Amino acid sequence: MLSHYHKLRVSNPARAPSGVEIEPAARAGKRVDVNEDSATNKKFQRELNAGTVALVLLSVIDRAAEPLYGYQIAKQVGRSAEDLPMMKHGALYPVLRSLEEGGLLASTVEPSVSGPPRRYYKITDEGRITLREWAMIWHRTKAFVDHTLKGNSDE
Repeated sequence: MLSHYHKLRVSNPARAPSGVEIEPAARAGKRVDVNEDSATNKKFQRELNAGTVALVLLSVIDRAAEPLYGYQIAKQVGRSAEDLPMMKHGALYPVLRSLEEGGLLASTVEPSVSGPPRRYYKITDEGRITLREWAMIWHRTKAFVDHTLKGNSDE
C-alpha cells in the first residue's frame, strides 16, 4: 500500500507505518527530513495544507492582541513552525479573503507610510465559534490518523 512512499523517511521509527523503510539515522534517534523533492510528497503536503490553512489562520488571528495585516500573519505562521515551511505567503491571501467572505474575519484598510494601504484582519465572533469547532474536528482527525499510523486499528 505504501510502496509509492518508498523514499519517505521518518524521525521516530517507533511510530512508522508498516511498509516504511527506517533509515539508520532515524533508528539512532536522529531527526531525518522527508524527501521534499518527491512529487508524491509535494502533492500530499499541498493537499494537507489546503485542508488546514484556514484553521491555522483563524488561530493566529485569534491569538493576536490587535488586528494584523497579511505580511504580519505570514510572519506569525512562519514563526510558529520555522523548521516546517508549510505554507507559501502568497497562498494565504485567497484564504483570508474567503474567511472574510464567510463572515469569520473582518477587515479594514488603512494607509501605510511605507507603501500601499494595508488590509488588517480580526476574527469575528462567528470566527471564534468556528475556530473552536474546527479545532475539535482537527484533534479528532489527528487522533484518528495517529492511531491508524501506530497500527492500533480495532478490526
